[in-house]
Amino acid sequence: MYTGSCLCGGVAFEIAGELEPIQVCHCQQCRKAQGTALVTNIPVKTEALHWVQGEALLKSFESSPGKKRVFCRECGSPLYSCLDSLPGVVRIRAGLLNEPLKTRPAFHFYVASACNWWPINDDLPQYPEGRPVQV
Repeated sequence: MYTGSCLCGGVAFEIAGELEPIQVCHCQQCRKAQGTALVTNIPVKTEALHWVQGEALLKSFESSPGKKRVFCRECGSPLYSCLDSLPGVVRIRAGLLNEPLKTRPAFHFYVASACNWWPINDDLPQYPEGRPVQV
């Protein structure tokens, strides 16, 4: 079991089971949504995600057709994104989790649009565009 919350603590959640590998996104849209060089996402099946409190504080924004970004309407913390084309899965922001994580980053994607001021200094696979289909 993993727990997490937004910055203000108004939204809190639990994730049952072990976590999938972390996906590191470098696309411009994610950078603008998070305000940082990259985003660390963990795919989570919706049946493993339980909102402990603050579900009424969730606000969503359709950042592109079929893609929603969900955040706390009180503090603005980005919580997850989801795709209509991938029902039953949300991509929780790894930085929200409270416990030390066993999972680690698996790959970088959208590196063709990565910012020029944050180098990728690891040996993980890099994909110029979207993430691999099987992940």
